[in-house]
Amino acid sequence: MDIWKILYDKAKELYDPHEVSNFIYAQHVVSAIESENGEIFTGFCFEATAGVFHLCAERATAFNMYQFSKQTTIKRIITFRDASPSGVGGMPCGACREFLMQLNSANSKTEIMLDYEKREIITLEELLPRWWGRDRS
Repeated sequence: MDIWKILYDKAKELYDPHEVSNFIYAQHVVSAIESENGEIFTGFCFEATAGVFHLCAERATAFNMYQFSKQTTIKRIITFRDASPSGVGGMPCGACREFLMQLNSANSKTEIMLDYEKREIITLEELLPRWWGRDRS
């Protein structure tokens, strides 16, 4: 089984959109990361009406990776809602891109799934070709 199928299946296990309260919606976007050493970590979006409490699936997953393993380097990441990435959306938002780069500048080489069926990927470096923090890392 290829690594993208494994990542997809692990993330899909978390997909369970629901209201936590009248103010919070969760598990409508899921993600899986393959870390530098090959471990797989998952997470989901936790969206609150107060924007500062919003946590995208990618950042939640990266946080889980660090929390449980102290790793900061990501080989691959897949993120989606109810269906696998199909070339439309599914890419990390700007805040997530920035966070992944700040977590470890080696994450510029992270492969991000764009289209699951075609196995089309893009690297974080392609999304942030002139990242402002490169001189600091």
